[in-house]
Amino acid sequence: MHKRMKPAVLLAALLVLLQSWCAAQQQDSLTVETAIATALSNSYDIRLSRQDSAVAAINNDYRNAVFLPTLNGTATTLYNNNNQQQKLSDGTERNRSGIRSNSLNYGLALNWTLFDGFRMFIFRDRLDVSIRQGSLTIKNQVVNTVSDVIKTYYDVVRQTQQLRNIQEQMVLSSDRLRLAQYKLDIGVGIKPDVLQAQIDYNTQRASQLNQLAIIDQRKQDLNRLMNVPQNINYKVSDTIQITSDLVLGSLLNDLTESSPALRLARGNIDLARLDVRDAKAQRFPTIGFTSAYNFARTNNNTVVNPVQQPLFSLNKGFNYGLTASIPIFNQFQVRQQIRQAKLSVDFLQLQYENQQSIVTTDILNNYRSYVAQKEIVAVNDSSVVLARENLMIERERYRLGVTTFIELRTAEESLANAVFSAITTRYNLKIAETELLRLRGDLVR
Repeated sequence: MHKRMKPAVLLAALLVLLQSWCAAQQQDSLTVETAIATALSNSYDIRLSRQDSAVAAINNDYRNAVFLPTLNGTATTLYNNNNQQQKLSDGTERNRSGIRSNSLNYGLALNWTLFDGFRMFIFRDRLDVSIRQGSLTIKNQVVNTVSDVIKTYYDVVRQTQQLRNIQEQMVLSSDRLRLAQYKLDIGVGIKPDVLQAQIDYNTQRASQLNQLAIIDQRKQDLNRLMNVPQNINYKVSDTIQITSDLVLGSLLNDLTESSPALRLARGNIDLARLDVRDAKAQRFPTIGFTSAYNFARTNNNTVVNPVQQPLFSLNKGFNYGLTASIPIFNQFQVRQQIRQAKLSVDFLQLQYENQQSIVTTDILNNYRSYVAQKEIVAVNDSSVVLARENLMIERERYRLGVTTFIELRTAEESLANAVFSAITTRYNLKIAETELLRLRGDLVR
């Protein structure tokens, strides 16, 4: 009986492997590194963050222009052609037609703020903080994108491994079906065993179809993260790589300087403190230097009143001086703005401390999960080895008629559950590892 059934089992297994190999040959391989590189190149979120940072960088390039004066020029030229009629009190009448004149006016005006309560320096400092915030925003978005890609990529790997687990169970169910049918044919088996084996095979076939749909959905999610066409297909890695040996002390050490989220929150506090300085600066006077050059020329071909109206007029000159604006009383608006700005600093400081507590707690929780999952992975790997050995024994016992159909079926289910647990635990370990590196900001150096 053993010699008769073994070729059938091998043939079914070879068919499954051949189908998998043929499908793999039709797909390009995609590594997690390639997926990350593609996502970083195409991600909309990162590109939008870069645009915002580019705007801040342009503003930062001109930050010292606030210390420079403003210079404006004006020019006007006018041509007039008028008719004029006048009747004076002594009865004299004057009538003129075709009175033509032209005038030319131009000038330069310079204004230079010499002192404004140091608000010019505050403006420059704000641009420096903004450019730093823009860089941190990009890094934070990059870290989050890399984390999402890693999690989604290895979810595809996990679902693919689970598909192979289902396919292995289909091979085992098919073999059990043949054994049950053979025993029924020679008169030592029962019909319910054959029916149950067929039901198990059909259930696993349905699970296989469902698993294929799940893999396709996960790949679509990965394609969206990489911003590539949804019809692109590929083959992923066979295993979930766990390469990090993380230590809690290293993860918590200097966390405020490594976590992009905490550095962004601290940058918001710096901006709020600049708002306080800006509000206080309104108490100081504003002193400026002003200067102007003006030129005005008028030509008339004729005039109605020769005594009072010139035929030609020219005015030009240069002036300069200082201006000062001193705040005396503005209905306590400055005091109100200062108090509001200080409250904003306190609020952002509380937000920062809360964010620091959240990040620290998340690291502690994920590290506990990381350590536990590492230990569970070793236990589950051992369980898979034991379950395979137990299944081999039960199959041989069933072939010899020593054990029952139910015991063989239980052994197969134990193997399926052990493999499923091993796959899930290794994926959970990868998720915990990725989350720890994301929280610390070490996914991207």
